Amino acid sequence: MDPNSPLGKLAEEVISCSLCPRLARYRVEASLKDPGRVYWAKPVPGYGDPMARIFVVGLAPAVRGGNRTGRVFTGDETSQNLMRALYEVGLSNQPYSISADDGLVLRDVYLTAAVKCAPPDNRPNAQEIATCNRYLEAEVKLLKRSRVFVALGNIAWSAMLKAIESALGAYLQDLDLGFRHGAIYSVETRLRGAVWLISSYHPSPRNMRTGRLTHEMLVTIFRRAVDLANTDQNTTAHATR
Repeated sequence: MDPNSPLGKLAEEVISCSLCPRLARYRVEASLKDPGRVYWAKPVPGYGDPMARIFVVGLAPAVRGGNRTGRVFTGDETSQNLMRALYEVGLSNQPYSISADDGLVLRDVYLTAAVKCAPPDNRPNAQEIATCNRYLEAEVKLLKRSRVFVALGNIAWSAMLKAIESALGAYLQDLDLGFRHGAIYSVETRLRGAVWLISSYHPSPRNMRTGRLTHEMLVTIFRRAVDLANTDQNTTAHATR
C-alpha cells in the first residue's frame, strides 16, 4: 500500500492508535506469552484492493493471527477458511494467508475489522467497538467504489451498519436489517446511491467445525457478492434468503 495514499495515511493512523488502554495492553501481553515468535502487537489496518467493489468486515485481529503477522485475516485457521472461499470465487490469487510476505493479492475485495486490536477472549467491549468505528467509517469513505458490504458475524454487522450510516449518509434506524446468515439487503445512501449489505456467520474454527458454517455456505456468500458487484441494482431496502 502506498504510504502517501489516503489509505496508506489512514493505515499509519490506525497503527499508531492507543485509544483503548485495555486493548493496547493486551496485544503486547499476548505476544510476551509466545516468546518463540516475533509479534506485530499493534493495531492492524485493513488490507486489499483500493479499487475494491466488495468490502468485508470481520470482528478483530486474532491474537496469533493478525496480531502476530500484522495483516488482517492472516496466520490463523480463520484466515485460511476465509481465503479458501475468496480464492474459489476469484477474489484472491491464492487459497491461503499465512504471513505478510506470502505473496497474497486480493482482487476487487478489501478486508478489515470492526476493531483493529486483538481483544481478550475475542470479545471487545461496547466502548472499544464504538471508539474504533471512526476507522471503519474512514475506510468506507475511502473505498469509493465499494457497493457490496459483507459482515462476518453479528458484531461486525452492527459496526458496519453504523459506519455506513455515518460515512455514506444513510438512515438505517427504521429499516429491518436484522443479522442472519445469508441475508441480503439493498439500501439507499445519500453519497453513494444504492449499496448492498450481506450478513454471514464468521468463519471461525468453532463455526466451521460444528457445521454452523460450511465452506460451501461461505463460497455462496462471496459468489453472491461478486454477482451483485457486477450488477447495477435499484434501491429500496429489502431482504432475501
